[in-house]
Amino acid sequence: MTLAANQPYFLPYFPYWQLIHAADRFLVADDYAFIRHGWITRNRIRMGEREIYLLVELQQMSRNKLISQLELAPLQVDKKLRTVETAYHKAPFFQQGYELFQRILSCPEKNLALFLEASIREVCTYLGIETPIGRTSSLEGNVLLKKEERIYDFCHRLESDHYINAIGGRELYSCEEFRRQGICLNFLQSHAQAAGTLSVLDAIMNHSREELHTLLDQYTLLDG
Repeated sequence: MTLAANQPYFLPYFPYWQLIHAADRFLVADDYAFIRHGWITRNRIRMGEREIYLLVELQQMSRNKLISQLELAPLQVDKKLRTVETAYHKAPFFQQGYELFQRILSCPEKNLALFLEASIREVCTYLGIETPIGRTSSLEGNVLLKKEERIYDFCHRLESDHYINAIGGRELYSCEEFRRQGICLNFLQSHAQAAGTLSVLDAIMNHSREELHTLLDQYTLLDG
């Protein structure tokens, strides 16, 4: 079985969805440390000729807490919808993207991790991704391990001999060390340049669902 995992982000860029699509099972890493100024609570969209941040606010931000321990502040839904409408009202697939964004913001979850997981599931449904999704927090004791030891642990527990990581982890993890654990490690290199490096919301506004589903397969799995 091929396994992948990643922290939950707010509407991350297209390769994140390719990673989910490439795996037989995907784990939302909800009991990992919250990273301030990262991509967990924000992403970028295009507003005319510039890029702006689209974000969700927290009740209290702390780098000493896990993602699953944080709560959302009121979402200011109308303001966010107006921002997205202003940015993309002329986009060819605006209506579909706007309705998807409405559904995401209508989620009643106040817990950050659960809200982000719900948004991930919404986008997966839209893109036609059928990969089963679980949580690292469901694996008792895994949170007590460090770095790649956590990956070894959930691969062994879930009987996975193939782990796919985002390309950004290529400098962090050793294929040789994973092989010693009986796990083949690959890194996903996306070739879906048409989807861009902005939030997946930008891609959804500018490409049909059918085109985006085709783009999901435009990647290469690289060794370390």
